Amino acid sequence: MSLADRPITILIAALGGEGGGVMAEWLMHAAQRCDFPAQATSIPGVAQRTGATTYYLEIFPTARAELAGREPVMALTPSPGHVDVMVASELVEAARAMQNGYVVPDRTVFIASTHRIYATTEKMQMGDGRYDSARVIEAARKLARKAVLFDMQSLAQRSGTVINAVLFGAIAGSGALPLPREACEAAIGEHGRGAAASLAGFKAGFELAQGAPMPAAAKPPVAPRGAQEVIELGVARLHDYQGNAYAELYLRRLKSVGADSQLLAEVARHLAVWMSYEDIIRVADLKTRATRFERVRREVGAREGEPVIVIDYLKPGVEEAASLLPPWLGRRVVEWARRRGKLDTLNVGMHIRTSGIPGYLTMKALAWLKPWRPFSFRYQEEQQRIERWLAAIREAAPRSTSLAIEIADCARLLKGYGETYRRGLSSFLAILDALVENPPAADPAAQAAAIRKARDAALADPEGKSLHQTLGKPVVWLSKAS
Repeated sequence: MSLADRPITILIAALGGEGGGVMAEWLMHAAQRCDFPAQATSIPGVAQRTGATTYYLEIFPTARAELAGREPVMALTPSPGHVDVMVASELVEAARAMQNGYVVPDRTVFIASTHRIYATTEKMQMGDGRYDSARVIEAARKLARKAVLFDMQSLAQRSGTVINAVLFGAIAGSGALPLPREACEAAIGEHGRGAAASLAGFKAGFELAQGAPMPAAAKPPVAPRGAQEVIELGVARLHDYQGNAYAELYLRRLKSVGADSQLLAEVARHLAVWMSYEDIIRVADLKTRATRFERVRREVGAREGEPVIVIDYLKPGVEEAASLLPPWLGRRVVEWARRRGKLDTLNVGMHIRTSGIPGYLTMKALAWLKPWRPFSFRYQEEQQRIERWLAAIREAAPRSTSLAIEIADCARLLKGYGETYRRGLSSFLAILDALVENPPAADPAAQAAAIRKARDAALADPEGKSLHQTLGKPVVWLSKAS
């Protein structure tokens, strides 16, 4: 078949809640307005951000009136190398499309948003598991016949709509389909509810696809770089976390580290995160804030007065409950559970409707325990470890700033909860024992290199095998009470 004798193939990959199905309907309605034969199918995605729902459409670019009663034969599923328009609502979905062969240089117009919603595999990593966005964008420009790439999520939020409207506008503005703008806007108008906001998002996507500049307000903020900026953010974070006295403790700890700007920035960053560790109180506090409900409403595109139901899924276990007990009691509970292998088997799954009064008050009651936090088991344990870490940094700083920074960066191992936290803590303590407090070499440069190598091994392999080989001895998983 020549290009004029076959359907135009369109593959859409969208995440849940992004209106991919609605966008497919808009395309179908626009095609029908042009009297083009069209067909659409969909394949559901997988939960927990491991895959998008895909929508496959074929549009035959000849009016039925000219077909003299004949009907084109259309496929139900896409074929690698035979997709004319590939649409991805997020950058990793764009990468998946390229990996699966749906984007080819001689055929495909590639339309994708460059914002990120991190996949489960990225969040599972001990270190920074994020995919390199720049490499995905570079590959998209090379592999596609034409690439339309920009942050469509920010435009959607600015227009008060969902990303599907901006994507639809980008499709129409790209010129990849024989669908006039008027037909696409009329298809949106047929849905009635939310049409005005959707049309605003469509307009923004259409104009950017045709070369209009990105609005200044949609550009990402510049990240802070200097030590003083990091410290100011840390003070604000810890004041919010536990109050003025806690923020002042943060400043006193930083003052004891020294005045080297690079070292101070690293310690300030890690210390602020460590001191604001997430416990039940913190989670409940964040989930009951007005700003959180406003953000949820904005993300789902809810209009003023429209009800939004928010249900939070929690699964606290022995450690989370014991973390709030007095130190003497919390330690006994954790040790009891550890000896009996119950640390990960007594978790209680709960669905709490935080948008309702009973659920909200339940979460708020936990948030009101903030004044109790300094008297809790977890607080005492974390402060002791922080002081041990800071003491090692202070001891190393006069010998070598590079060595002190490597020690400071070991705090990257402490993250998550449950088994993930225990493994990170075990790796952290193993490095602290073997390479920081009992260094195998007196040379600061050699010690810094050994710490960096061990830390990288621990971040790359959560099971601890790489760290075991690096240290020459096994890493023993510990409980939080250890």
